[in-house]
Amino acid sequence: MTTRPATPEAIAQAAAILRAGGLVAFPTETVYGLGADATNGLAVAGLYAAKGRPSFNPLIVHVPEAAAAAAIATMTPLGKTLAAVFWPGPLTLVLARRPNRIIADLATAGLDTIAVRVPAHPIAQALLRAADLPIAAPSANRSGRVSPTTAAHVAADLADHVQMILDGGPTKVGLESTVVDVTGTDPVILRLGAVTVEDIARITGKPARIAAADDNAPASPGMLTRHYAPAARLRLNAHDVSAGEALLAFGPNAPQHAGATLNLSLTGDLAEAAANLFAALRDLDASGATAIVVMPIPSHGLGAAINDRLIRAARAA
Repeated sequence: MTTRPATPEAIAQAAAILRAGGLVAFPTETVYGLGADATNGLAVAGLYAAKGRPSFNPLIVHVPEAAAAAAIATMTPLGKTLAAVFWPGPLTLVLARRPNRIIADLATAGLDTIAVRVPAHPIAQALLRAADLPIAAPSANRSGRVSPTTAAHVAADLADHVQMILDGGPTKVGLESTVVDVTGTDPVILRLGAVTVEDIARITGKPARIAAADDNAPASPGMLTRHYAPAARLRLNAHDVSAGEALLAFGPNAPQHAGATLNLSLTGDLAEAAANLFAALRDLDASGATAIVVMPIPSHGLGAAINDRLIRAARAA
């Protein structure tokens, strides 16, 4: 495994690794992704094995532009509306697969739908164009664990399973993309994320329904009830903290605590909190605390996605 700054030379080498069926971790604006050639079934199988990911859990396929998405999926009017506003960006659309079967069946977990995203990060864009392939890329961590927002996080989880990590520094958003099923006429949110429920309703003019979690036949990534978990137990919506526990605070009124403490945002800014969430969980987990106590976080806007991740992590810890 090699971690390299994402220079043009390193990106070209990473693209060659992908074309040869290898695995490359790279930054997006949301989290770091673990990439494989989405058209190569053996490469996709290697990705599932590296993550320890159940093969019934479909992957997101990354492409450089909407035209490339249309080559592998049937764009609906609703999908076009959202893509026009949020692509490139932290939005994944679930669409009907085209019958050309360009994408390996394993990448879609055998479903007739496909999750597609056009990332905004310049390194992700450069890699997609250099590889000239659709890239299947879930988060670059062991399945069910805390998602990575730095190259070091990737190396800690997957050093023995990835040929190259492209280091682009900390990710900006820090939460995974929002996943929306747009196969019908109304938007259905399969995973909360960086694009909020309010954003989707505002653009489509329709209320967005949030689908229930599904541990048996998930239609997209992020639908399992247990996910994003540190090793330590999580205690949510807490107003007190005990000796031996670590504190994940939010806002200016955090309780005094002598143990490990990190504040997602001293000013109560939800965007800052989202960007800091996964790194903070990893750092507090490394403190050796018996539990991580999390202060209440508002549930509006990005807060809904933050709380979604914390609830799933608490179930898994």
